[in-house]
Amino acid sequence: MAQARSSGKRGKLRVAVLGATGYTGVELLRLLTRHPRIRITVVSSQQFVGKRVGDVYPSLAERCDLLLEPIEIAKIVPRIDFAFAALPHETSIDIVAALIERGKRVVDLSADFRLHDPDIYAKWYRSHNAPHLLREAVYGLPEIHYRQIAKARLVANPGCYPTAAVLGLAPLFAERLVRGLALIDAKSGTTGAGRSSSVEMSFSEVNENFKAYNVGVHRHAPEIEQELGEVSRAPISVLFVPHLVPMNRGILSTMYVELEKSLGDDELSALYRNFYDRASFVRVLSPGFFPQTKDVRGSNECLIGFRWHASLDRLIVITAIDNLVKGAAGQAVQNMNLMYGWPEIEGLRGAALIP
Repeated sequence: MAQARSSGKRGKLRVAVLGATGYTGVELLRLLTRHPRIRITVVSSQQFVGKRVGDVYPSLAERCDLLLEPIEIAKIVPRIDFAFAALPHETSIDIVAALIERGKRVVDLSADFRLHDPDIYAKWYRSHNAPHLLREAVYGLPEIHYRQIAKARLVANPGCYPTAAVLGLAPLFAERLVRGLALIDAKSGTTGAGRSSSVEMSFSEVNENFKAYNVGVHRHAPEIEQELGEVSRAPISVLFVPHLVPMNRGILSTMYVELEKSLGDDELSALYRNFYDRASFVRVLSPGFFPQTKDVRGSNECLIGFRWHASLDRLIVITAIDNLVKGAAGQAVQNMNLMYGWPEIEGLRGAALIP
């Protein structure tokens, strides 16, 4: 495990949250303000420069009343040890690269460092300005890459859909049990699209509606294929279809796979429980029980349920996560904990919000 390199008041790690007023940024602030080992020293926002966090989010006024500032690397670097970059895709690259060059460790929550191949990144986003960092960045799924995360300077926090899908399918691909194409049918709350306004995300468009979008062309598909391919040690393909549902947060993913051999409930349970035996935040439900988004709302947990459909010779796997916690900010904090050799659950002990 990497040793903590911190400074500041009482030896706490000095942390920046860049992009602190988006949905992911404010979730980071909510979690970090209860973390006993860190001190938030810098918060940035493009839209609310000059205002205090409590002006934008009154719920945080007593916990983090720092002034929101623009991202000026020269002014930020002397005041931090570590940074979370919760910035839009394609805008993180230069900022993260500048922080890494100046000796800071970073968890980036955009997609800018998740894909290892710069050509694949260019296909789905644009030409990458720092391809050397793509080779160095560790994909931040702790349940699979915890050893590499512990030593990393730069961790690429996974997307919310890939987190739910990869955690649900990884045990099967690791044993090369999947035959043919994996079908992933995923549904997300509206916060997955971020806080910026658009007609598609307005109340009248989302309310009392349920729709598929980016069918077969979603940018998270190559991310899922990359990670499951690494687990299986062979190229794989998935058919991924995301849907938008009229709720604030949560992802429910239903996955359909054909297996190389039939497995009973006990065998499947043992497979999943053994694969995740050290995972602090993955819980495999008993056969016949299936997760709901309310089971994980506000928590960093991923719940997994499954059913073997004998007459169709297919396995159905269902996962549930909170897209803003395990799918973003909570997983980022989990990665930071690993990077500094702290317990993974530090600052993430809260149970789900019920109802």
